Order: sequence, then C-alpha cells, then structure tokens
Amino acid sequence: MMSWTCPKCERELPWKDFRHYCKQVSLDSLFEGRSEELILVFDKILAEVADWPKVVIRPMKKWLDLKFYSKVPHKEKPVIKSVSAGKKYENHIRLTSLTNLNREYLSTCANLTKEFNFVEL
Repeated sequence: MMSWTCPKCERELPWKDFRHYCKQVSLDSLFEGRSEELILVFDKILAEVADWPKVVIRPMKKWLDLKFYSKVPHKEKPVIKSVSAGKKYENHIRLTSLTNLNREYLSTCANLTKEFNFVEL
C-alpha cells in the first residue's frame, strides 16, 4: 500500500484522503498542562523509537501511550491492551515516569514492534 502526504498538514498517511485531524500543532502545545517528568519521558522515548517500525506516541494527561500494530494479539507486559482492529491488533504500552525507561524495558518494547509480526498501517 502506498502512503500519501496531506498537502495541508504534511502528515504521511496510509492512503489518499485518509480521514485525519488536519491541523498543524506545535509539539509544545501537546504538552501544555503536563508534568515536567512526562515531558522528560517523551524526550527520552522519542530518541529511542526513532529506529522502531511505525510507533505512535500520544501524550495523555498523566502518561504516554505508545501504539503499534501486529498480526497477533499480545497480552503480556509491557503491553497493557491489545485489541482487534480489522485484520490486525492494536497494542498499547503506557509510560508514566522515567523509572519505566530502563534499558531492559526499552529493549522489550523495541523487540515487541519487531518480533510480533509487525504490520504496516
């Protein structure tokens, strides 16, 4: 499947006219009202996930949600939720503090995105 870049917001999307929130927002605005520690967690995880297959990082009020897709469900930690999404599974990992980000935890997360039959969006 070929990806497509929206001419308005410049996001890379799975296909032409893919429904999305078409507005450019600053990274700083996504973290307004969030704790300093959550911002540090984001900075650290962003550097780590650069080489991972497509992983979505979404800042929530008190945690970061890392999402990736696989062909099979994954119910073991650090995945907190694995739900069916068509012919694939949407897997979520929650990060709340810098203590989550030890080398072993990051290695486990990285391996999940590679070992569990990662599928493209």
